[in-house]
Amino acid sequence: MSDALAARTGQDLPRPHEVWLRRWLARIGRTTRRHTLFVLQLASLSWGVIREAFRRRSWRRTVRAEFRRSLHQAIAGGLVPTLVTAALVGLGMVYQALYWLSEAGQEGLIGTVLVTVLVRSVAPLLVGLVLLGRSGMVALAEIGSLTAGGQVHAFEAQGLDPFLLLVLPRASALALASFTLGVVFVVSALLSGFIAGSLLGAVTISLWSLFDRVLFAMQAADFAVFPVKMLVIGLLVALTACLTGFEAMPRQEAFRLLPSGFVRGVLAVLFASIALSLAV
Repeated sequence: MSDALAARTGQDLPRPHEVWLRRWLARIGRTTRRHTLFVLQLASLSWGVIREAFRRRSWRRTVRAEFRRSLHQAIAGGLVPTLVTAALVGLGMVYQALYWLSEAGQEGLIGTVLVTVLVRSVAPLLVGLVLLGRSGMVALAEIGSLTAGGQVHAFEAQGLDPFLLLVLPRASALALASFTLGVVFVVSALLSGFIAGSLLGAVTISLWSLFDRVLFAMQAADFAVFPVKMLVIGLLVALTACLTGFEAMPRQEAFRLLPSGFVRGVLAVLFASIALSLAV
């Protein structure tokens, strides 16, 4: 019957493997378009936050109040996890570096090793993950609930800009919190590693000498790249959470968006850390 239909229409019917291939290509195309659209939206929101953050008229009283609340939640909520993670890194990495370099008679490399590993790579990555899990998911749940409940459309109907009211304060707060927690992480990791080494008799230098060697080993670019990296990571954590939250469907429970939001946030943190590390 299919041959008769093909002869009647004058065209060959697609073969089963061709149908299967077309379906897979269509699925790949839809996935690629969706992720490309997300990246483009992320880039446009990043530019929007950078532009509006320096405009005084954008910081109305409600926006300032939301910024203070988000900043307090991000720093206060992420401080203890950051200190605990820094202590573990100090014991597992800083202490080991101090001990083995001292045993090998290469104490002059202590600053270089700690700057290369701790300051440039480990600190931004771990602080970004802590901020994502502790504050990014909170922002996603909040915006997801507002979107699913129809409050975002109500804001637009009232003439309120959801970007200024919801995205700008959270993005600015998480960027500033990321930089603050990054500095706390580095100092705490060095301090905990030095204390552990002193108690075990593996450190022959003073605490001030350790900090002096780390600062001396930092290049001029590190003093610019580290703050920029921490600010960018905090910004991307906030924006990926906000964008994922805005994708909530009506009456959808916000927790269903958490897995995709977390994966997007992790990828954003990794990409920002690697890209900016290559710039040093």
